[in-house]
Amino acid sequence: MLNIILVALAVVALLGVVLEEKIHINKAKTTLFVGTISWIILFISSSGTEGHESVIDALGENIAEIASLWLFLLAAMTFVAYLNKKGMIENMIYIILPNRISERALMFLVAIFCFVFSSLADNITATLVSMALILSLRLSDKKTIKFATLVVFSVNSGGVSLITGDVTTLMVFLAGKVSIIDLLYLIAPALAAVMVLAVALSMTASSETIEISRSHSKEVRQVDMLIGITFLCTIVGTILLNIFFQIPPVLTFLTGLSLMFLIARFFNEDIDEDPIMEYIRIIEFETLMFFLGVLMIVGVLKEIHVLNSLVQIYHVLPPFAANYLMGLLSAAIDNVPLTAALLKAGIDMAKPEWMVLTYSVGVGGSLLVIGSAAGVVAMSKVKGLTFGAYIRYFPLLLLSYTLGCLAVYGMGQLVFT
Repeated sequence: MLNIILVALAVVALLGVVLEEKIHINKAKTTLFVGTISWIILFISSSGTEGHESVIDALGENIAEIASLWLFLLAAMTFVAYLNKKGMIENMIYIILPNRISERALMFLVAIFCFVFSSLADNITATLVSMALILSLRLSDKKTIKFATLVVFSVNSGGVSLITGDVTTLMVFLAGKVSIIDLLYLIAPALAAVMVLAVALSMTASSETIEISRSHSKEVRQVDMLIGITFLCTIVGTILLNIFFQIPPVLTFLTGLSLMFLIARFFNEDIDEDPIMEYIRIIEFETLMFFLGVLMIVGVLKEIHVLNSLVQIYHVLPPFAANYLMGLLSAAIDNVPLTAALLKAGIDMAKPEWMVLTYSVGVGGSLLVIGSAAGVVAMSKVKGLTFGAYIRYFPLLLLSYTLGCLAVYGMGQLVFT
């Protein structure tokens, strides 16, 4: 009876995520309520001292995992929030873009920019910045939707290769399934898949030249430049310190965040009108609360051994096929709970298969416009980008995703066998 109640609550939470736009209840509220109440029910139903202590240990382990993820994301998102508010990201875009460019060349430039930028920033920020650029070009609705499709796939693809880019990648890394070096091997296959999509979409591009209208860019101050360099050094330092000394990324990023605060104070930037600590408050706390709720729900499901059924898929299908299928599934089910469930299920795979899973759950959501945060953000910004309009590009997206999975698996086999 206990299992039925807890699984039913998890299904309610999942429906709350899927139907968020219909029921008008933020998914963070739904998942957090279900996650906390599930653990309370588990505590109440635990029998005996041994059973009670087992639940306490499980909750402690679950909270520790969540805290590591939370603190890392908080540090990274605070950096991006500051740089975005100060106009550093906007200025960087205008440095890269020429005044005039052909539609076909712009398509490749947008694809590469989205890929690189999303590996450094979160997917939502990368999509917002990229869509602002596309909308400023005042293209026709059809062309805008085409560019938006490319943005969604490129943003999701760029995020899988670094732990700063996609939360599912960070989750797989923190679970010890892949190392930072393993993730770097994803860059070439993921970028190749993006280029395949860009080539396919550019086949119908016109030869007309597009004028890039430049808004009034903000002044680049010394302190902003120094904090931007600190952010890049934090990313590089995280990679190197983890490779050579196995230092957890959360520790390196918190160190970088503390340096950001000290730099602002040294340059007298930490003033009452614009205190540096305020940038922590403007990050996407709804996203963090959603992750908290999801991981608490998955922790309960692991404790009652419900996740064992997911392993059965890997007994029926080869690991590559099962991982490919999970990517397709992530287009309909939020990839965060899906990834959390797979990691908690105790699946035993070789390194190449874990690389494929990392890629598939990170990019598979691109197949449907509602399958990823990038798609939902793009849909909210582009008039006419509906489910039906986006799905017209499904064959090209599926082709690119499939080739990406094959390329990742091939890379893994080449490197690790």
